[in-house]
Amino acid sequence: MRTAVDLLLRNVTLPTGRCADIAVADGIVRHVGAPLPAYEAVDCSRLLCLPAAIDMHVHMRGGGQSYKEDWASGSRSAVAGGVTIVVDQPNTVPPITTPDLVRARVREAMEHAVCGFAVNAGVTPGADLEEMWRAGTLAFGEIFTAPSSYGDALDSAALEQALVRIRRLGGLAAIHAEEVPGGRAATLAGHDVARSADGEVRAVEAVQELAPPGMRLHICHASTAATVDAARGTVEVAPHHLFLSRESFPEDDARAKVNPPLRDEKTRRELWSRWNRIDAVASDHAPHTLAEKSAGFAAAPSGIPGVETMVPLLVAAARRRRIPLVSVMEKTSWNPASILGIPRAGFEPGDRADFALYPDSVMRVDPDCLHSRCGWSPFEGCEAVFPEEVVIQGVRVYRDGDVLDARPRWYPGQGYILSEKK
Repeated sequence: MRTAVDLLLRNVTLPTGRCADIAVADGIVRHVGAPLPAYEAVDCSRLLCLPAAIDMHVHMRGGGQSYKEDWASGSRSAVAGGVTIVVDQPNTVPPITTPDLVRARVREAMEHAVCGFAVNAGVTPGADLEEMWRAGTLAFGEIFTAPSSYGDALDSAALEQALVRIRRLGGLAAIHAEEVPGGRAATLAGHDVARSADGEVRAVEAVQELAPPGMRLHICHASTAATVDAARGTVEVAPHHLFLSRESFPEDDARAKVNPPLRDEKTRRELWSRWNRIDAVASDHAPHTLAEKSAGFAAAPSGIPGVETMVPLLVAAARRRRIPLVSVMEKTSWNPASILGIPRAGFEPGDRADFALYPDSVMRVDPDCLHSRCGWSPFEGCEAVFPEEVVIQGVRVYRDGDVLDARPRWYPGQGYILSEKK
């Protein structure tokens, strides 16, 4: 008699079109095919089963910014959107620039998060890159070529030195590429001009010129087709640059203020034309309260929430046959895992057993139904398909709007893994 597995996902339609049962034990896919005895089973015949997403670009706030997000609320929001691993960016308050701060951030996440997570290291003059690598940081950056919310820019000399050190460690450098000539814009159009599309391309090209041979570069939140074309490493795009343009909002609406800016409608459509070249979609989840966003355009902080809506927007686009469903899996799950060195979730024996189960119905984004503490969404009214159920490490942790269990797991980088082996 066969030993029962922990969970059986029955009648799953695989990317090949084949229908099979997925047997899970100890957090890993053990068998794909005929059914096995199981302690628990979920019938997926009316559900779309996707490998859960990795959002490789989030800002989980916390500390003195907990009033707008923290690990508990932000990770609940992630899971409710089919994301089971988030990669936290280091421009926190204070920024993550020492090994002790890396370890403290990991402890904070382990205590409060409900999903998997990783922590990136800040790159500033004087930051201890080597010790942060050994402390378990997953990647370096986002590294700013121009100032942004809670992030200071590196000049060319400091950036070149940092890239040489990161290359020596074998680390990944994640780049926030912009040019900012100066001055505060008063409208979305002015913000677009101040942080121009051409400047974004020039910044990408400048970083790539400074990078030593063999450097692993990742370009964050490319906002134009030209930026995607210019990128020589891997490149991510954020949902807001795919689904929103500045014309979607009143000119002085700071809710849509984000860095890089929302572009015009023509540029947004052109970005979709590079879908096959884009390596990853990442939310750049950067919540602020409505009160902060209502302080007047020039004074309002840049950044918008998006971790919960990222995959649902893409699933809705796939439902409408705008993009292939398998490409959603690639850009939200498999490619981020490969770029970051995280075990992949999927449909093969040995894969990480993280899944999100989506219904047939397409709905409209309602901010009142979302889980982020900031309480609003720029995607309000957009078509989306939210998961009915989410599985992390083979455990059913989310169902019909409720988080049922917490499964935090830290994914350290190679510097920590190699140090532990010594």
